[in-house]
Amino acid sequence: MPKVKKSKGGGGEKSVGAVAMPLSDQILQGDMVRAHGRVKSRDKKGQNEDEYVDERLSRKILEQARIQQEELQTEYGLGGPDNKKTKTTVLGPDTQDADSDEEWPALGDAGAGDGDGDDGFGTEVAVDPEDEKAIEMFMNKNPPMRRTLADIIMEKITEKKTEVGTVMSEVSGLPMPQLDPRIIEVYKGVGKVLSKYRSGKLPKAFKVIPALSNWEQVLYLTEPETWTAAAMYQATRIFSSNLKERMAQRFYNLVLLPRIRDDIAEYKKLNFHLYSALKKALFKPGAWFKGILIPLCESGTCTLREAIIIGSILTKCSVPVLHSSAAMLKLAEMEYNGANSIFLRLILDKKYAVPFRVLDALVGHFLSFRSEKRVLPVLWHQSLLTLAQRYKADLASEQKTALLDLLKVQTHPQISAEIRRELQNSESRDIETAIPVTMVMD
Repeated sequence: MPKVKKSKGGGGEKSVGAVAMPLSDQILQGDMVRAHGRVKSRDKKGQNEDEYVDERLSRKILEQARIQQEELQTEYGLGGPDNKKTKTTVLGPDTQDADSDEEWPALGDAGAGDGDGDDGFGTEVAVDPEDEKAIEMFMNKNPPMRRTLADIIMEKITEKKTEVGTVMSEVSGLPMPQLDPRIIEVYKGVGKVLSKYRSGKLPKAFKVIPALSNWEQVLYLTEPETWTAAAMYQATRIFSSNLKERMAQRFYNLVLLPRIRDDIAEYKKLNFHLYSALKKALFKPGAWFKGILIPLCESGTCTLREAIIIGSILTKCSVPVLHSSAAMLKLAEMEYNGANSIFLRLILDKKYAVPFRVLDALVGHFLSFRSEKRVLPVLWHQSLLTLAQRYKADLASEQKTALLDLLKVQTHPQISAEIRRELQNSESRDIETAIPVTMVMD
């Protein structure tokens, strides 16, 4: 006689004798035995589901929370949705200790707008009129005529085309090859796409531009001056990652920088996507300094608003010490304008272990103002104070004496006393240890 199996429920009665239980009874009995385990599992699952709130209810809860927050803000005078406070950036006298985190309280709030970024750049940058007038005194009075982006690119392309065409005609007698009409048509269409781009994938034809030998000529076909801000950000990502440093520098200088300056001049703030493009361009710090910051200062037309917005990138991002040292060396040696003081102060505040050659150049930069008859802006005194606070132990005694003599000529009511205190109550550098700067700004 075959062995009688137990029921699957695990707790049922065994079949007695050779008489098998009817199939219907077995099914009913099996359901009854398994019911207890299933009920427990179902209850446990139900408890887990009760821990979550469905999407519709979540929207209602968030909406009610937002309404209550606005009511509280209105009741206690904290400002509602129609009473937003305008964030301002004032670069006036600063008597705070330089190690305080609030030395530049508004630099993090001044920058890009028009987008909902994680940095909150959505307000117009307000500057101190007195500082702005002081900087205008040191600006270039006869700046060169501002050329459009198309003029700059076409001039570069024409020079390169003429040079290469002459060489080819002398060697082989063949003219320089022209672009295929189909290529021109494709990249004209890419330009139309970029002029309306908001988000999503870019055309594949655009992504291959950095790999082309005549990438500047092809890039001009897309009309960069008509790109949207979002397209400019995507283009900066592609070019900063795929171009060599020298080529990336040309893209920053000919395409990105003019667009940023035009946007700041028109809207008094910088679009969020363009601000993000500035940060992404720092992926190649050497190209960023040579293509954006140095040309901006050398132009002699950098405004206080532009210096604040672009300088805030330096406070948010990490920059290699050699690139920063070379940038300070170049800023110290070029003709002074007010923007130099802002960039110097921001880089000095990063507390790098800079080479003594750079410190000597900075000291010489400030000592060159001993015969300056114009009233120096507060920004100049603030940058000198930062130098004294950060690197007072790395200055030679002769340099400190010269700086103290400088304070007798160029004086500020509050800041000069603090600079004098920092220089007098600190040790001096006794041994000259020259550390070369390996990167040279061309």
